[in-house]
Amino acid sequence: MSVRRLDPVQPESFAFNRDNLSWAKATIKKYPEGKQASAVIPLLWRAQEQNKGWLPKPAMEYVGDMLGMSYIRVYEVATFYTMFQLSPVGKKAHIQVCGTTPCMLRGAEDLKKVCQHKIHHDPHHLSADGKFSWEEVECLGACVNAPMVQIWKDTYEDLTPESFEKLIDDIAAGHEVKPGPQNGRQFSAPEGKLTSLTDKSLYGRDRTYKRVEAAPPPPAPVAAASAAPKVEAPAKPVTIAETTPSKPKPAKVAAAKVVKEKPAEPRPELFKKPRTGKGDDLKLVWGVGPALEKMLNKMGIWHFDQIASWSAKELAWVDERLEGFKGRAKRDDWVKQAKKLAKGWRPDSAVGERPKK
Repeated sequence: MSVRRLDPVQPESFAFNRDNLSWAKATIKKYPEGKQASAVIPLLWRAQEQNKGWLPKPAMEYVGDMLGMSYIRVYEVATFYTMFQLSPVGKKAHIQVCGTTPCMLRGAEDLKKVCQHKIHHDPHHLSADGKFSWEEVECLGACVNAPMVQIWKDTYEDLTPESFEKLIDDIAAGHEVKPGPQNGRQFSAPEGKLTSLTDKSLYGRDRTYKRVEAAPPPPAPVAAASAAPKVEAPAKPVTIAETTPSKPKPAKVAAAKVVKEKPAEPRPELFKKPRTGKGDDLKLVWGVGPALEKMLNKMGIWHFDQIASWSAKELAWVDERLEGFKGRAKRDDWVKQAKKLAKGWRPDSAVGERPKK
């Protein structure tokens, strides 16, 4: 971002007019007690609008006093955001030319040349009559209608050098100008005639819709006029065998579900503390730094010979528990390194050497 400095010529003082002061007080009340500084951007913006489009130093300090902010904090906000103009701008128009890629591809450079010809060769300078100024800015959000410019709060789109010159001349003459596309396009609609949905009956008021009637529900079943008398079956003669109480059948007992215990994971030998009161310098193993050494010690790994004795499954057990470094032990072959270190070998440097593949 370019350096943004305050204008060397500043007014002596600044104060909100009555309407803006009332608005500012209402805006500050929207924020909780102790958070009034959050209103700094809207208050600076209103001060810029009141001061004919640019923000002088006294206005920044005035806003700082209202919000209980140190002046340097207000300066930081005003100089950071390019929405705040730090020098006087044109009385009739300050033109912001979008120079981002879509506009650049569609002719933004030609619009800049118009500004240089009709206003001033350099941005942030007033025209000879003080009515216009210009600058190049980044994306203004109307890429589909590139190239475009923004004047105060309005955007003017689909510009050509000719239509842009006419726009400036109309503003200078005090003629009313219409924001938006300058080539007859309707907002962001495609240029030219419609190529789809051209049948007006598709969206006209007179379009009728056929109402599909729901099928009637099926008729309910008709009950019989008279129910046939219920004929009871003749009683069956009771035999002696039927009068003898039978032995109850034993209830089926569900077979107990056998749960097979999951075999314990193979884990390496771990110690609560080093054997001799002091562990080996595990940072000599390539790939082990202070954080990993601390993690290994916390697991119970203190010595080179511990690592040297790991099996493949024990190595995987450790690797899985290296939070943020999973896979490091296998990748850097800690077991092979530890075997050498356990026999007294030491690398040339203070930290471990990368193992040779």
